[in-house]
Amino acid sequence: MSRPKHEVAEVIARFGYRFNEKHKPNAYHLRVLGALSMCRTAALGGHKYQCDHCGSVSIRYNSCRNRHCPKCQNINQAFWVEDRIEKAYPVKHYHIVFTVPEVLNTICLLDSKWFYNHLFSCVWDCLRSFGYSHYGVESGAICLLHTWGQNLCLHPHIHCIVPALGYSPRGQIRHIGKQGKYLYPVRQLSTKFWGKCMSGISGQLALKGILPQHKTAIEMAWNTPWVVFCEPSLSKPEKVFNYLGQYTHRVAISNQRIVDIDEQNVRFMLKDYRNEGIIKTISLNGVEFLRRFCMHILPKGFVKVRYYGIYSSRFLSTILSKAGKMVIKPTELVTERIERIAGIDTHCCPKCKKGRLIQVSIVPRIRSPVPAFLVFPAYRKL
Repeated sequence: MSRPKHEVAEVIARFGYRFNEKHKPNAYHLRVLGALSMCRTAALGGHKYQCDHCGSVSIRYNSCRNRHCPKCQNINQAFWVEDRIEKAYPVKHYHIVFTVPEVLNTICLLDSKWFYNHLFSCVWDCLRSFGYSHYGVESGAICLLHTWGQNLCLHPHIHCIVPALGYSPRGQIRHIGKQGKYLYPVRQLSTKFWGKCMSGISGQLALKGILPQHKTAIEMAWNTPWVVFCEPSLSKPEKVFNYLGQYTHRVAISNQRIVDIDEQNVRFMLKDYRNEGIIKTISLNGVEFLRRFCMHILPKGFVKVRYYGIYSSRFLSTILSKAGKMVIKPTELVTERIERIAGIDTHCCPKCKKGRLIQVSIVPRIRSPVPAFLVFPAYRKL
């Protein structure tokens, strides 16, 4: 894939100062934006290499490794997919998506960490109870939180991959699902999720003493039909997790979607799902772009991919491990794993294609107490 013409880091460098002056983001959001703006630049330091054949010298700058960075997710995604395929059950899987109405966005922004944790809890409570009520087994799921729509607006929803398998109270593994066509009645699942989620939100607002201020939003959410979408079963585990891997390490917007950046606006592509998935181009003010991007910065330490039931680490390490022997795998360096998965020799000289790159020195990073885009804004408007 060719290098994109524009990057999120360029948007931060150009509009970060104005965004900070207007919206006063918290320190954590500033730290994330600072990491993204410095990713793979001299600010983070790097390593100096020299080819042992042609003698050419090159510098590779360090990555920020922030989970919100669009440049640091590809290899993590490949690692995650490989790890999941190794532990996947050889059965069909269902893709279920739980969404909440837009009217709850203001409540979500009051305490996003609690709101997202509550969504996870309600989703698993519904899936687990339906597993017992419809099939009499402990089911499982891999659940993933997404918070954005194509236009970067807030749109919290949870993707779930549910295996057509369950663990009965008698200790037996049983297949579930209606001939691979559907897993649970979607309308019943929607109603149960709706009730659980709304009762929890109302209780939390009442506990904080702010329920009267949000009475209108709560009433509208009660009167709005909630949507739970369930796709037909997916066949092989390899296809399932390659498909889910597209979502696990995706960020709010990729660099490839950014078309142009000028002194005021950012133009980017989006897929209009309401119009048969047509690709369109829209323009946002640069400050508004960063405001929407920051809505999707997850709380510090928040776990956005969670494993439940027969996919939980507890089940895999205790109950399931009794059936087989422990397998000890040889240790593998990260560079060796990258070369094996991506098929790229990271030590091959990019110029002569014959020699090997040898590290000759370390480039120190720039130690600055504040993000660079606040100190040296590209277009500072006073």
